[in-house]
Amino acid sequence: MDLGLKGKKAIICASSRGLGKGCAQALAEAGCDIVLNGRTETVLEETRSQLHSRYGVSVTAIAADVSTSEGQKALLAACPNPDILVNNNGGPPRRDYSELDREALLEGVVQNFVTPIELMQAVVPGMKERGFGRIVNITSLSVKMPIEGLDLSSGARAGLTAFLAGVCRQLAPHGVTVNNLLPGKMDTDRLKGGFERAAQQSGKSVEDVRAAQAAEIPVGRFGSAEEFGQTCAFLCSRHAGYITGQNILMDGGLYPAAF
Repeated sequence: MDLGLKGKKAIICASSRGLGKGCAQALAEAGCDIVLNGRTETVLEETRSQLHSRYGVSVTAIAADVSTSEGQKALLAACPNPDILVNNNGGPPRRDYSELDREALLEGVVQNFVTPIELMQAVVPGMKERGFGRIVNITSLSVKMPIEGLDLSSGARAGLTAFLAGVCRQLAPHGVTVNNLLPGKMDTDRLKGGFERAAQQSGKSVEDVRAAQAAEIPVGRFGSAEEFGQTCAFLCSRHAGYITGQNILMDGGLYPAAF
């Protein structure tokens, strides 16, 4: 399927690895010029080189913390008028709510609530002027279903979801859509770290923990960054202009609900 994205410009935050990388890869495959972002320059450059050599599109790598004003300025300097913005950022580490002090709370809110809004404020005027814009926010299954130890991440991402529910309808008449992708258990480094913690706590092997968690998912496996990225690319496509304000679960059926 031709997604109608050839020549479009995309900023993908936290995209040197994991789900962000999956989104960058799918958008590059669709013909977008890409601005990558990450904090580790060696990993970032490796991803940049891979995407450029495989898809032949322009790929710019910006090593920066997107949660800072300096990081955001660097991204926007590399791509002042993006057609696509994929908001993504690492969440706070697993921690019981009782262990969170004020500094940790504020940092989590800045990472997963304030930062996406700031970037939207910067790029939306140009999108409206051009009559086309696609914003995809990577949030989490935990917006809908509590996950132990991720209360801060869940709260900040749920706040972003509620904040944008009205904003997306303001932008819709201008050809700008805003949607949220909610990953469940995806086969990423973050998930693997969770297996290791669970194994240490339970005394089981990492392999046994992995198998048990996969068995809880109706499709019987973890999701991949590649299929996640392809869903993101479709939401950014010319075919998805009638989809906005939606929270799209990618969890293999793990969240048990009819609606």
